[in-house]
Amino acid sequence: MFDYKPSALQRWQFTDGELAFQPISYAEPVAPARSGGADAAIKRGFDVIVALLGLTVFALPMLIAMLIIRLDSPGPAVFRQRRIGLNGVAFDILKFRTMRTQDDHGIIRQARPMDPRVTRIGRWLRRTSFDELPQLVNVLLGEMSIVGPRPHAPGTCAAGRPFETVTSRYAERHSVKPGMTGLAQVRGWRGETDTEAKFFGRLDSDLEYIETRSLLLDIGIVWRTVFTVLRPRNVW
Repeated sequence: MFDYKPSALQRWQFTDGELAFQPISYAEPVAPARSGGADAAIKRGFDVIVALLGLTVFALPMLIAMLIIRLDSPGPAVFRQRRIGLNGVAFDILKFRTMRTQDDHGIIRQARPMDPRVTRIGRWLRRTSFDELPQLVNVLLGEMSIVGPRPHAPGTCAAGRPFETVTSRYAERHSVKPGMTGLAQVRGWRGETDTEAKFFGRLDSDLEYIETRSLLLDIGIVWRTVFTVLRPRNVW
């Protein structure tokens, strides 16, 4: 049905007597999230250290970016947007404003190629993912992790359908804290989800991360994110 790139964790299933891959999003539920103990403490320690280091290194560039944003177009330099977090609880994500302020009547519209809403400085901020740096504060507040499934806004759609209505397994990605970067992002699943195939590509990577998460995996994803930022794809 969809054009998938099989991952290492896709289960085998029988189809008309032949073995075939089954996407994780259609397989059995993922393992429950480890909510306490040494694993949680290690991940939280990693998040705090990386967030503090990032804020220290990028403090001056972030201040300069805030000034340029204010000079480039009317509106705040940093804005808040509701996103779905751990256990489905909503929180306010922080981002540098990259679009002109306007009233969308509560409708979340993903950015598209040559989107007229994106400002001049905003286009550069989005291509370099610099607009995401304020989320280091969300990490310190415990609302996000450095690595995890990217948080979505309520009502975000894939091919016109809200994410949560496409498959019942979508809710499983909320069993861990959302992240600034994730396995889906370093695999190229970024940008507009205008088809259900793109949605399932992201979801399978998110569920794979939840099943296999570890400190080494987080370090590897952060390292790969650096090269993803240097060679951006599907970022408008």
